[in-house]
Amino acid sequence: MYPFLKRLFDITASSVGLILLSPFLVILICIIKLTSPGPVLFKQKRIGRDRSYFMMLKFRTMRTDAPKDTPTHLLQNPYAHITPIGRFLRRKGLDELPQLINILRGDMSVVGPRPALWNQYDLIVARDRLGANSIRPGLTGLAQIRGRDELPIRIKAAYDGEYARKISFVLDCKIIYGTVFYAARSKGVKEGTGKR
Repeated sequence: MYPFLKRLFDITASSVGLILLSPFLVILICIIKLTSPGPVLFKQKRIGRDRSYFMMLKFRTMRTDAPKDTPTHLLQNPYAHITPIGRFLRRKGLDELPQLINILRGDMSVVGPRPALWNQYDLIVARDRLGANSIRPGLTGLAQIRGRDELPIRIKAAYDGEYARKISFVLDCKIIYGTVFYAARSKGVKEGTGKR
């Protein structure tokens, strides 16, 4: 029963979110376009439910010559690639807002494991063992309120597997609440392996 209600919530939340946030989204689009050459949206191949592929949407926060398929927190000097407005968007998680479209399409859910890059094989295999690839990936998830980028792969996968086993309305509410708290404090955001 809950999978149906969860999908209904996803459709409702993403639709309402896109409508209510539309003036704010237009402002962000204009700022991105005026402050950095290139497209407003960044599309990236990610792993969806049952290891299917989909193109995840983000507001572009990096220069067009930045590495395309490397997690930003693994770059030696990510600040050389991130645009000035991009830093703010990433700290507050605002670059993820276009994923409301992915949620409405059915590629993603509001809550679930964050979608892995197609080439994050260690994370994908770890999630396979724990059943975390059998559900829709999410805009936010249990790992995101337990450390985000600071977590090693095995710990991140363990949280994803825990969510897949315990998925419920109450847990989703706790994760959404925790995400708002984390976004406000910019907690768990790691940008690269080197110094600024």
